[in-house]
Amino acid sequence: MAVLTVPITLVQAAKQGDKVAFMSLLEPSLEPGYRLACGMLHDSQAAEDAVQEAAFKAWRKLGQLREGHALRPWFLGIVANECRTVRRSRWWSVLKWPKSEHPVETSPDSGLSGIELRRALRRLDLNKRMVLVLHWYLDLPLDEISAITGISVHAVEGRLQRGMSELRRLMETRDEN
Repeated sequence: MAVLTVPITLVQAAKQGDKVAFMSLLEPSLEPGYRLACGMLHDSQAAEDAVQEAAFKAWRKLGQLREGHALRPWFLGIVANECRTVRRSRWWSVLKWPKSEHPVETSPDSGLSGIELRRALRRLDLNKRMVLVLHWYLDLPLDEISAITGISVHAVEGRLQRGMSELRRLMETRDEN
């Protein structure tokens, strides 16, 4: 999957305050942003809020998008940072989130192992979880993950490998119990 750059004229129009141009730029990145937030937060309502806040921040910081660079990695980086902020917030650990009426879609054969996989994912540190979600849930290439996370492709590969090893260990421990 190649990183797509956006037409410079559309970016310029959005930077000059054209809300329609901004929405047409951002719209293709909203669904991947939501999936990333769901993977990091494990709560669809909190994920919606995080993506909405990230979209607002993207609008305010659109001037920071360098010309000729892809919007999606830049926006997904904002989403990831917003998810980190939510996870660090004092209330995240205190509140019990109610079930959303819009559950995160899962495959029909996910069953018990899918639930256990999500539980194991929650136990990973946020940086490893984010790389795994970007790679496996969003099917992003390593160079795009590198752009989103701000680390080198080599570091992404390392986190991906360490995250998979830890996830495998957590799943095997579950199987032994």
